[in-house]
Amino acid sequence: MSVLTPTGIKGGVGESVIRLDAAPKVRGEFAFSNDYQADDMLYGATLRSPHASARIVSINVAPALALPGVSAVLTAQDVPGRSIYGLEHADQPVFASEIVRFHGEPIAIVAADHPDRARQACALIDVVYEVFEPVCDPEEALVGEPLHPHGNVFKHMWIRHGDQSAVGEIQVEGTYEVGMQDQAFLGPEAALGVPDDDGGITLHIATQFLHVDRDQVADSLGLPLAKVRLVLAGVGGAFGAREDVSLQIHTCLLALHTGRPVKMQYSREESFFGHVHRHPAKMWYRHHARADGTLVRVEARLVLDGGAYASTSAAVLTNAVCFSCGPYKVPSATIEGLAVRTNNPSCGAMRGFGAVQACFAHEAQMDKLAAALGMDPVELRLHNALAPGDALITGQVLTGSAPVAEVIRSCAEAPIVASEATEMMARPGGAGRTADAHHVTRGVGFAVSIKNLMFSDGFDDFSVGRCTIDNGVVIVKSACAEVGQGFVTLAGQIARTVLGVDNVIVDQADTSIGSAGSTSASRQTWMSGGAIELACRAVLRDIVADVAAAHGVTPSVLEHVDGRIQSLNGEVSVAVSEFIAGRKYEREVSHHHKPTDVLDENGQGNGHVSFAFAAHRAVVDVDCDLGLVRVIDITTSQDVGKIMNPLQARGQIEGGIAQGVGLAVMEEIIVERGRVRNPSFTDYLIPTALDMPTVTIAALIEEPEPDAPFGAKGIGEPPTISSTPAVVAAIRAATGLSLCRTPVRPQDIALA
Repeated sequence: MSVLTPTGIKGGVGESVIRLDAAPKVRGEFAFSNDYQADDMLYGATLRSPHASARIVSINVAPALALPGVSAVLTAQDVPGRSIYGLEHADQPVFASEIVRFHGEPIAIVAADHPDRARQACALIDVVYEVFEPVCDPEEALVGEPLHPHGNVFKHMWIRHGDQSAVGEIQVEGTYEVGMQDQAFLGPEAALGVPDDDGGITLHIATQFLHVDRDQVADSLGLPLAKVRLVLAGVGGAFGAREDVSLQIHTCLLALHTGRPVKMQYSREESFFGHVHRHPAKMWYRHHARADGTLVRVEARLVLDGGAYASTSAAVLTNAVCFSCGPYKVPSATIEGLAVRTNNPSCGAMRGFGAVQACFAHEAQMDKLAAALGMDPVELRLHNALAPGDALITGQVLTGSAPVAEVIRSCAEAPIVASEATEMMARPGGAGRTADAHHVTRGVGFAVSIKNLMFSDGFDDFSVGRCTIDNGVVIVKSACAEVGQGFVTLAGQIARTVLGVDNVIVDQADTSIGSAGSTSASRQTWMSGGAIELACRAVLRDIVADVAAAHGVTPSVLEHVDGRIQSLNGEVSVAVSEFIAGRKYEREVSHHHKPTDVLDENGQGNGHVSFAFAAHRAVVDVDCDLGLVRVIDITTSQDVGKIMNPLQARGQIEGGIAQGVGLAVMEEIIVERGRVRNPSFTDYLIPTALDMPTVTIAALIEEPEPDAPFGAKGIGEPPTISSTPAVVAAIRAATGLSLCRTPVRPQDIALA
């Protein structure tokens, strides 16, 4: 039997299929996690530490328990199972019981008959602290006393590649900083825990990783996995912050303790304390090059502030170090990377996952090198661009598609269409009406990025997919968390394309099926999309076998084209949609990507599965007197492998650029002596529609990736990675300032 990809099936791969949840969301009918309700429901609230570093002397919960309407007050002594948890490394207590390590760490939880009463009860809990001076500087933490029994270094790694004594004729050096960015999803954390009759629990939760949440919850509850069931609730954005446990364990503890459904929901302020953020970074670099611009060597030291607990700091550091030199041929490199524990808020995954911090530094260095060489910055990048067959600084050879030169060239050659800002609202400052036209200077900047796809560094990455046909209806299921990336639409597109039928339902994600892994690392199209594709193809083989048996032929003489199973001689021609009526089929498969290596002590090995590349050109207007910036246009080209859904691809690109622009000019969590000073959308600024530039897509380079389903690569992360350094490069061009820190603040320009 030959299985061909049908062409012409409505709503298949390659079409701009509208998201299945689009209309309910627009009408306000979609159930996000904070919309969930249950009969006889209680409300949970969390008491958090007001200090970044302290010893807990005593906790008195009696005043809270005495408040009418309060059903439970729980602390560390009430955790029946494992008292610590963690996404990759268990080091975070369910409740602080002796030592507080960050501002906002949970101390106790309350269940009451009204959310206001629960918060009132929290305020009545009497906690006596012995307050310490927090350790907030990673360099200080490296040489200071341990803040945790596991020490102050989450990971320390090196990359030593090529001739370590190599020296270039031209050398440029710089130190760069990236501030702490929040994922700023619009739907704060919320969950509903419902006790089950068997002594277990069902948790409705907005998350990125159902199965790893379940495992951590079960460990802390002291329950077998079979008695902890997680169902994906509507997710109001994620971007990495929902990979870690936040209120999952707390909600379940309260529900099981009271025997009643319990709902927990964070306020916007509490959300800033309840999830991880993007790692702040300080990075030193020295680039060596020949006089013709050929890169000879890169030296760097990258230090990431991981905050109080591990989260994914080790993996983020690995990415930052592996991609510290960008998408360029670098024959010699010495890179040191450190992820360090401090008393600052915990940091973990955020869109771009380590590559964002490194890209800001390596692209600033490429511009600095171009200036030292008297060379055009785009030409310098083209001269050193990676291509298939080239080696990364980890020694891994690029074997898949790698159109680096193509994304650079197509982005750079696209015409600049941004017009002069003649209207007041179009100038820096906008509605503030502060920028006079003669004070505004325009600048153009360019940047390029590399990002790995899927989990790497020896991790056994897989996803389980199921395809069921019941009386003509196709149902596909995966535990893939839909967090806005569009998998609920894509899964149906894949099924329709493989099977050649229109009637496809995408089932709700939960833990009744095997793991799909995390919705992160640009992996779900490849991993869960691949699992759905394989499951559908397995069902198709069963259908073909039945058609062959029904017509007295062998399956090898049949092929599948445009929704029909037919023989080469034309004697058999059956519509799949008609044949499956009244029949039932089901297949479940586990999809693995090719194995990767654990990098050795010198950071060498085939540590990654695949890579995606993007280029961004930014146009900005700057009022240098006031330090105000308006980003006018972002032009981009991106390596996409195969576009599965053009409309969703554009949405991912525009959304990613919005977060990149935010990190460039406005987004930063301000932490002073370990305390978060701006936990609100009043003081933590994110780009609004009025701040967004025009987004021009110069090219989406389709070079199908071997082994990927339909050749597709993840699209969501690259737009964030190189848009930030492109914007900052444009501000440098407009101001003539070095600007080695992002976000660029008004005082960095006006007071320079």
